[in-house]
Order: sequence, then C-alpha cells, then structure tokens
Amino acid sequence: MKYLISLLLCAFTFQTKAQTFKNPDSLFNPAPYGFSHVSSVKTPGEFIYISGQSGGLGKEHFLNPDFRIQVKTALENLKIILNSYQLKPENVMKITILIVDHSPEKLKIWEEEISKVWNGKPFPASTLIPVPKLALDGMLIEVDAIAFKAN
Repeated sequence: MKYLISLLLCAFTFQTKAQTFKNPDSLFNPAPYGFSHVSSVKTPGEFIYISGQSGGLGKEHFLNPDFRIQVKTALENLKIILNSYQLKPENVMKITILIVDHSPEKLKIWEEEISKVWNGKPFPASTLIPVPKLALDGMLIEVDAIAFKAN
C-alpha cells in the first residue's frame, strides 16, 4: 500500500519551473553559437508550433537583400508571434534555422543577432540547415520554432 501511494504521488508531482535547458559538461559549450544542446518541458501546458518565419518585412513581405537585416526581421517576426501568445523568446524550446548559401560570416551574424534577442536567457535547442534556396526568390533565412506556454 505504501508503494502504491508513493507511485500515485509521483504521478501527480508538479514542477514549478516548467522549462529546463541543459548543456552537459562533456559536450562543447554551444552558448557562443546561440543555442542549448537540449531543452525540455515537464509540466502541462500548450505547445506552440511556429511556421518558418522569413526575413520578409510587413504584410508586403519586403525582402531586403542584406542578410543581417533579414535575420533581424525574421527574429522580430518570431517575437510578434510569441507576443500574440503572451510569450517571450525564452519560451522557445526548439528552433530550426535555414540559411541560403551558409558561410562562417552568416553564422557570425546569426550568433550576434540571436544573442541580442535572447539577451542572456538560456538559448533554445537548435538545428541550423544550410540550403541552396528557400520558398521565394530573395529569401536568405527562415526560422521555425516550437514554444511552450505553461498552464
């Protein structure tokens, strides 16, 4: 009986901090590159799946040919969506970044701009995929995300 009560109590345990971000000591430090190795959620809530956001500005989806400007715009578009759920960048658990004609220079720009948006908060888990082209001519970056909103 004591064992059954323990099992039932464990099944209903609620963690006050819903999100965990980890960078195991035995792996390289990913923080300078703007991501964490792993993120997890241990509490009931709502997952928000955000479609790829490009660097297109406004309803006209204007694509500036400058990569840094598109990165800033894609991150701003992501923040607009998060805000519509009353969330912030630190609620993002996982992102995927698609970069056209990826290079060390573009990676440096990405790292600088994501660091400004996350501003010292834990970075989400991340995958960067170099691609030759995206959906529209002139698109240089696309960022999708999975965010979590605790109940």
